[in-house]
Amino acid sequence: MVRYKNLIEGTVILFTTLAGLCACSPVAQNGQPMMQGQGQSLKRDAWGHRPGPSGYTTVIIDAGHGGHDSGARGYGQTEKIIALDTAQRLKRMLSGKFKVVMVRSGDRFVDLDDRVAVANRYQSAVMVSLHYNASPSSSTRGPETYFWRVDSHGLARRIQWNMEKVAGGNRSRGLVRRRLRLTRNPQIPCVLVEFGYLSNRTDAKMIASSAYREKMAAAVASALLTQRAVGDAGTGPRPKPLYQPLSKATDPPGS
Repeated sequence: MVRYKNLIEGTVILFTTLAGLCACSPVAQNGQPMMQGQGQSLKRDAWGHRPGPSGYTTVIIDAGHGGHDSGARGYGQTEKIIALDTAQRLKRMLSGKFKVVMVRSGDRFVDLDDRVAVANRYQSAVMVSLHYNASPSSSTRGPETYFWRVDSHGLARRIQWNMEKVAGGNRSRGLVRRRLRLTRNPQIPCVLVEFGYLSNRTDAKMIASSAYREKMAAAVASALLTQRAVGDAGTGPRPKPLYQPLSKATDPPGS
């Protein structure tokens, strides 16, 4: 409900709200100029998504591996080190915009189930797990984003789109729906991001640049802000729900 004074009856006012553009007319009652109006609902996009805020206020940043678990290695770089570096960059970018929780802030080992436990302590939250990949094939390259839950799909797609812009001519591995412990077991949306392959010379050269890691962190930050503002709008068709029992199965290397 919005009230305006000194309006002429019949005037139409256009104004922008968080929900979009609304048009309302003032209504005079008993000689008292006033306006009562309700904005029209925004139309859904081609995939049935209605623009609207996601509502999460907390971002949990999970730097992959740590301690005795070095993660991937290649061309003089170690995943646990550069994953933490990227996580710290992302934290800086999000500070003041979200409550930020770091699963690890130093070089220490955190079990996968303990990472899930951190995620499950929070409500109105989302988790992003940051990684750098490796493959037996030195030709495999490019960023990729993993998700499992339906409510993680929109954020995962936005992150992947943004990373592809940063990578430029680098081959994209795309969006992958995979049942990893960190994508299926948290009770909040969770996305696992692989920024590139340390086993590929081209990827490794880019990843070694602090400017490149800064841009990749910014790609994730931008996706989080956009997702919070408009939700899944514009991210394509929702994946079908898949129900699988939780387990402690071993996750693939690099996950």
